[in-house]
Amino acid sequence: MIKAIRGTRDLLPPETALWNFVEAAARDVFRDYNFHEIRTPVFEDTQLFARSVGEETDIVSKEMYTWEDRARGQSEKGQSLTLRPENTAGVVRAYIEHKMWERPGVQKLYYLGPQFRRERPQKGRYRQFYQIGAEVMGPPAAGSESPARDAELLEMLAALLDRLGVDGWKLELNSVGCQHDRAIFEAALRKALKPVVSRMCADCQRRAVTNPLRVFDCKVPEDQPIIAGLPQIADYLDEGCRQHFAEVQALLNELEFPFVLNGRLVRGLDYYTRTAFEFTHEALGAQNAILGGGRYDGLSEALGGPKAPGIGFAIGEDRLVMALEESSGGIVKKPDAYIAPVGAGMNGHAARLARELRRHDLVVELGDESFRLKKSLETASRIGARFAIIVGENEIKADQFALKELSTGQQVAVSRAELVGKIQGS
Repeated sequence: MIKAIRGTRDLLPPETALWNFVEAAARDVFRDYNFHEIRTPVFEDTQLFARSVGEETDIVSKEMYTWEDRARGQSEKGQSLTLRPENTAGVVRAYIEHKMWERPGVQKLYYLGPQFRRERPQKGRYRQFYQIGAEVMGPPAAGSESPARDAELLEMLAALLDRLGVDGWKLELNSVGCQHDRAIFEAALRKALKPVVSRMCADCQRRAVTNPLRVFDCKVPEDQPIIAGLPQIADYLDEGCRQHFAEVQALLNELEFPFVLNGRLVRGLDYYTRTAFEFTHEALGAQNAILGGGRYDGLSEALGGPKAPGIGFAIGEDRLVMALEESSGGIVKKPDAYIAPVGAGMNGHAARLARELRRHDLVVELGDESFRLKKSLETASRIGARFAIIVGENEIKADQFALKELSTGQQVAVSRAELVGKIQGS
């Protein structure tokens, strides 16, 4: 038997109802904040991710699904392609390619879709996973560098989590400064790591050489006391970055928006600058981040585009759904009615009645005339229908139907004209 590839999974009903609920809520909130959907290809030129995410990150060095696209003729060379491991780089590539800076104001874009990373599968983490994300970018003259953009994005995320009923979330906030700050901080970090790195995990020993800032991504419990003693980037911010971060905090305080400062918080991709953040939830255990993001003020230039400061985030939809599963009982809509045709020639009458009811936004499941009435009623109960509607020859002649409320067993005769109102009013 052929099974799904390790690290992938099938999403089946009724779980998919929860996914649809999450995505519909996200679209509603994004619309309220004037965001618009963008859809980019699921694979891109490999260099897009090497130049944006960073060649020394775990994503690029170990986790990407990359292949050589075959040339179509002798005069053509093959191209290295990669399934997208994240979507910000693709959105910025589209921004540059389509000269979106020529449009008025900042561009507020959102996306929903699958991403791909070859990492060790575990609870809530898959090799094909799903993200909901948004990006705000544009020319500095449009206000894209303003701390107000950061505060608005964070406030929107809180509105989304509240809309979804996610209680107990916590916002952790930090500034990772600009490239100048990080060069000075990296030198201090290398110096601090030198006498202790031999006691850290193999990944940290590698990162200390290739990209020391990534040491703060480590989740190995034994390494945490060492990491707690390392320098913090907050002590190395220049005046511009320090002021920007102070204004972000001031705006959040003005909104009475709760947050905690986490000087160890960094993002795992090289393009992040200044504001970095994570929303966490205790229901997810040690790997408790629901979503994260931050600024990437130099990414457009790194990809050959104009200056276009930006800020964005990505929600791990798989993990968000996990956080919602315990409280999702009322999200899956059960059928309002099961129509039970009884006797030869009743399927057509039952189908017409189902069509009438569905026009009034009722959820209707249709039986078959070959079923005995007992089987139809048992099926209606198993699928959780609220009512069973019996359609037989006598009901068609009288133009009224036996409506049975399955939770109580009460059965009444209802005319066709009153059927919708009776079901909706119950």
